[in-house]
Amino acid sequence: MNTTAHSRRGFLAGAGAVGAAALMSGCVTSSPSGGTSASGGAVTLQSNLSAPQAKSAMRDVIDAFNKRGGARGSLNTVASETFRTQLPTSLTSANPPDLYTWYPGSVAESYAGKDLLLDVGDVWQKPELAGYSDALRKLCTDSSGKKVFVPTTYYWWGVFYRKSNFATWGVKEPKTWDEFLGLCDTLKSKGVAPIGLGAGGNTPWVAASWFDYLNIRINGAAYHRELLAGKHRFDDPEVRKVFDRWGEALPYFDPNGTALPFQDATTALLQGRTGMMLIGTFFADSTPKDQLDDIDFFRFPVIDPRIPLAEEAPTDGYFASARTGRPDATKELLRYLATAESQEIYLKGSSGTSLPTHPDAKDSGTPLVTKGRKLIEDAADITQFFNRDSSDALAPTADTALTRFLAKPKEIGSILTTWQRDAQKIWSQ
Repeated sequence: MNTTAHSRRGFLAGAGAVGAAALMSGCVTSSPSGGTSASGGAVTLQSNLSAPQAKSAMRDVIDAFNKRGGARGSLNTVASETFRTQLPTSLTSANPPDLYTWYPGSVAESYAGKDLLLDVGDVWQKPELAGYSDALRKLCTDSSGKKVFVPTTYYWWGVFYRKSNFATWGVKEPKTWDEFLGLCDTLKSKGVAPIGLGAGGNTPWVAASWFDYLNIRINGAAYHRELLAGKHRFDDPEVRKVFDRWGEALPYFDPNGTALPFQDATTALLQGRTGMMLIGTFFADSTPKDQLDDIDFFRFPVIDPRIPLAEEAPTDGYFASARTGRPDATKELLRYLATAESQEIYLKGSSGTSLPTHPDAKDSGTPLVTKGRKLIEDAADITQFFNRDSSDALAPTADTALTRFLAKPKEIGSILTTWQRDAQKIWSQ
């Protein structure tokens, strides 16, 4: 299933994700029940929400579920990059965990097509999901028509900054690409690295946000989705335009951009060593709560006013292993995760910058979240993120190509040729 275009209203009526916090990295912990899916015992939920706030919030959700009586859940928290690399092996193992945090759309489809995901269509018939939007229902349905995913929260991407720093530097939010480059000039003249990145360590995928946004601003969201589905080539002239524009901004990137993971890049932003950062709201789980009121963001700048303004709003939630030995208990936990109660517990315990999918669930109501919700409401189209609009298998090709470009931008021709070759191998499988 390819991620289809969603209307801004239809998407918001139910779009959701456990938040890009689902990409956070951290230490591995495990519960006493381990990863066995033998019948009986607690439902094992394998989670990659490993930032301290998100991890604690997930514990609160499972504790609340267990207090209800009936089936019980057990939480395993795994460092995000470890989770991602081990997921294909885990799903095909003899005794996989019962339930996983992950992504809907093309990512889930890639596993559903191999009969690795549990059909949860009966869960979608229950009252807990009755109010979810048609857009979400479509996003959580595989190409054969089966429901394979339950979404819980969603979030947005933007160019984030500290309000107090912008005030000190005497600058304001830009709206156009030229204004953005002018802002970068000003910050650089003040001795500040204008653009933080955070594509180092185990988070090289952050660089894909720049590719995504430049592509949807230059070529549009429909072209972007088609490109990631293999309907266009990465060495096409249209893609080269993306890197030509990116090259205009490269002199303003933090020289440590591909050395620091996004958590450390967040620290540099908070400390005023960098001016701004294109990132998802999950970065707030690495931000002290007493500094969240000083965080603001602006829309990725307009490049071509003729191109409808799309935004990245990834949806996250849960899918279950087709090999679970306790499908009924697993579905009981999925039903709870879909409730307004569960989603509000998670938002309260985490940074609170995600938005719930349940139409009756309340978000944190902060000015930042209100502004983020409006960003998505006003968008002409919605994309998710590179790996969500393509697949877990294609994402590493982007990591390799984009970090090579950041290191050696003059080699873009050969980089795109290699990227297309590597991508074609994935699409041909």
